[in-house]
Amino acid sequence: MKLKGKVFKYGDNVDTDVIIPARYLNSSDPANLAAHCMEDIDENFAEEVTDGDIIVGGKNFGSGSSREHAPLAIKYAGVSCVIAESFARIFYRNSINIGLPILESPEAVKAAEAGDELEVDIDQGEIKNMRTGETYQAEPFPPFMQEIIKDGGLIEHVKKELV
Repeated sequence: MKLKGKVFKYGDNVDTDVIIPARYLNSSDPANLAAHCMEDIDENFAEEVTDGDIIVGGKNFGSGSSREHAPLAIKYAGVSCVIAESFARIFYRNSINIGLPILESPEAVKAAEAGDELEVDIDQGEIKNMRTGETYQAEPFPPFMQEIIKDGGLIEHVKKELV
């Protein structure tokens, strides 16, 4: 699966309360979650993000509570994938479960700047920065995880497997 999008770049320790503030957790409506995604760290994110864009974060992206609202807000905002130096484990798991591709690549993160355009090959773990022409390698997902992501998440994958 190949993706292409503009970079929204954030630093280290972006926690789930920053991704989707707790005051919006009384809703699981996708449009409401998307409208408030990242607003406490980037008040213009929801208006500026377009389908396919990419979030680039530093270390420990998605730390904090284990709520699935955080990766859901990112996905419903139109973000095609998240690239970070490292992810909190529960965020990593929740992202795969809802079909949001995430990749760890410290080198790609260091080289990326806000507004850059990246091309990402999820299956191969390749990240190309179109501004610099450089390509970076992330650990690709094993085939079973690639299928879960392509199916739109774990629930849709299981439904497919049961048919």
